[in-house]
Amino acid sequence: MASYSSSAPKHSLPTLLHPQIPKYPSSLHLPILSGSSNSHFSGLKLSHSTSSSSSLPFPTSSSLKGSIFAKVSKGSKPPQFTLKDQDGKPVSLSKFKGKPVVVYFYPADETPGCTKQACAFRDSYEKFKKAGAEVVGISGDDPSSHKAFAKKYRLPFTLLCDEGNKVRKDWGVQGDFFGALPGRETYVLDKNGVVQLIYNNQFQPEKHIDETLKLLQSL
Repeated sequence: MASYSSSAPKHSLPTLLHPQIPKYPSSLHLPILSGSSNSHFSGLKLSHSTSSSSSLPFPTSSSLKGSIFAKVSKGSKPPQFTLKDQDGKPVSLSKFKGKPVVVYFYPADETPGCTKQACAFRDSYEKFKKAGAEVVGISGDDPSSHKAFAKKYRLPFTLLCDEGNKVRKDWGVQGDFFGALPGRETYVLDKNGVVQLIYNNQFQPEKHIDETLKLLQSL
């Protein structure tokens, strides 16, 4: 009978009491940053996988910071700026104080998504005016490019030239694909210059118009 008590090796007991927990790469914790239907309002929508590719290096902390976390947040006042419009005239953000203003950053003139977005703002422009708001588009293109873009599509609102993307950087506008593509981000400022909405959606530019009008009509 004694032989039965010695059937299990003595060294197996610690193993049972303290099982080894496999170590997973930290990148597997990234799903908390994405997957939510609201993620496009405040930042970049990230895809993730639990396959072996998860162990690939993630972008450096500096690129992550520039891609995901914006400097301007809801409830804050964004940095002031003065930029040239499509006619080469200087326009300051302070010019719009006292009324709501929609400031939207877009990648470039004449690209398919940006054209679709600009025309959607154009088609709803009277609704924005009725809400007492101004619309301002900003990209890194120069005044001549903006002027041609506005003329071709009959855009009734101001386009500003952020050459060198200084204002984009000052506002912390999020880039897509970890900064490889300039971000498409829309801000709604109330009459006191306070940000009430930040909306980011690179692939559905018309949604920027819908979301900003909903907010403006509620102010």
